Amino acid sequence: MKTLKLTALLVLLIAYSGNAQNQKLVWAEEFDGQSLDEASWNYELGDGCPNLCGWGNNERQIYTKENHRLEDGKLIITAKKDGDTYTSTRITTKDKHEFQYGRMETRAKLPVGHGLWPAFWMLGANISEVGWPACGEIDILEYVGREPGEIFTSLHTPDSHGNTINTKKTQFPGIEDAYHVYAAEWSPEKIDFFVDDQLVYTFNPEDKTEAVWPFDQPFYFILNLAIGGNFGGPEVDDTIFPQEFSIDYVRVYELE
Repeated sequence: MKTLKLTALLVLLIAYSGNAQNQKLVWAEEFDGQSLDEASWNYELGDGCPNLCGWGNNERQIYTKENHRLEDGKLIITAKKDGDTYTSTRITTKDKHEFQYGRMETRAKLPVGHGLWPAFWMLGANISEVGWPACGEIDILEYVGREPGEIFTSLHTPDSHGNTINTKKTQFPGIEDAYHVYAAEWSPEKIDFFVDDQLVYTFNPEDKTEAVWPFDQPFYFILNLAIGGNFGGPEVDDTIFPQEFSIDYVRVYELE
């Protein structure tokens, strides 16, 4: 297990190397502790009912506080099946850490299997006031087990009525086999999406009305591993469980 002192040093070194060479580190979650830091993260629990049953996507899992652990400086979310019940974990930084513009980055290793839907994404912090999709959504990493070797990067806006029209699916054969870096560089002009520093999609609408570009406001992070649902399913291969979504870190850099 890395010590907090060593991790802080490594973070500072990384902040001035690689793709982040000219970027200032604003916030980092290195998952170094023995348990999740609840000063930074919220648990979202249950099946979304009564307000958002199936979490708005007919997902099958129940989210708990027990389907994750911190191990060797990583957050590991485990999807399980017990009888007829699927369980997993979903966490957010809502009201604790919210960001407007910058490079939003994670390093993660994907689970595999038909019916799994891991994601690293963001929602507008005003969602409680304006609802979805008016708040906007930035999907930095989505993967569906029924389409191996492919990564989805997407945006949801009021203009699209929440539908996934501002999106890109990119092929990365064997991406499930190791850790990879998934990032979005978000400025007032555009949002660029990267996988291992490869630019895969740019959203840069000319007419940035509020309906087309709800991205001039703070957003918060979500990490979760969904099961089934409109996008991840509908079929689920019950022979795959348990499966792990492993997250090495989440970092935010200020863009120059």
